[in-house]
Amino acid sequence: MTKKKTGFNFWERNRLSNGYLLQKRVMKVAISIIRAILLFGLCFLILQPVLNKISVSFMEERDLYDPIVVSIPRHFTIENYTISANPEIMDYTVSLRNSFIVSLTIAILQIAMCTLVGYGFARFKFPFKKFWFAMVILIIVIPPQTISSSLYLHFRFFDIFGIIEAINGEALNLRSSFIPYYLISAGCMGLKNGLYIYMVRQYFRNIPVDLEEAAYIDGCGTLKTFVRIMLPQAKPIITSCFLFAFVWQWTDSFYAKLFFQSVKLVSTQLSKIVASLSVFIARVQGGGSAQPATITLARSNQILSTGTLMIVFPVIFLYLFCQRQFVESIASTGIKM
Repeated sequence: MTKKKTGFNFWERNRLSNGYLLQKRVMKVAISIIRAILLFGLCFLILQPVLNKISVSFMEERDLYDPIVVSIPRHFTIENYTISANPEIMDYTVSLRNSFIVSLTIAILQIAMCTLVGYGFARFKFPFKKFWFAMVILIIVIPPQTISSSLYLHFRFFDIFGIIEAINGEALNLRSSFIPYYLISAGCMGLKNGLYIYMVRQYFRNIPVDLEEAAYIDGCGTLKTFVRIMLPQAKPIITSCFLFAFVWQWTDSFYAKLFFQSVKLVSTQLSKIVASLSVFIARVQGGGSAQPATITLARSNQILSTGTLMIVFPVIFLYLFCQRQFVESIASTGIKM
């Protein structure tokens, strides 16, 4: 009875509106269908390369040359992952451990320092404040490759006002160690540090000053107010910046090649995986020959795709683990900024 009455009311109202109600309903359904198609196409464009790499990584080499095989492997194998993880190619276990330690410690140091600097820009007045903030913007705009020569020379001949050279007779060579990157991260000159400072500054500027004034009245000092009042308020933006810092550091190869030449990281090992594969195949098939073997383009791309997935998988797991906090932080940051 209710359905019949509802249907009658709809068509009666549609008749009274000269067909406007039906037209509106049809337009709403059409827009929903178009939106679904566009979202599906967008998701497919994003996921299709990843799905292709996953498919290729589980194929045997002969499937690469089979015109019938497109997406589903005919001969399923995990040999490609075993080869990529080999100590002579990627040395995946060691590289994964080193990358996790470097990415985690660098991300924590960068976010700690950028949060302090961003809070200072948001709340305090000091000489040349606009000038220094313009320098922060320059860090965002100017690519780090433009100062690679300066960084190389500075840490290759590291000295503090000539004191080290006066004592030891020569400057220190800090390259091929973790010290240079920790130093520039502590000075907010690391990877994307200008962006983190800007994001934190904008977030703190949108927090009411009344909270800090109330804390000052209750007897809190500047540092205690920052730790007890402001930091809990800034958890969303700190979470976002930390995840960005970790992921960008995980996939970075510029600073890794500049400072960590003697340290195996997943990003640097991936860049030379094809060359390592050629040497490995030559040694296995040629009885220890030092001459690199010739491998097909399809085979090299297959191993490269497998190595790429082995680097991406830990980041995906991190996102799945922190998905709720990350989504909440992005939503909260969007509202406050």
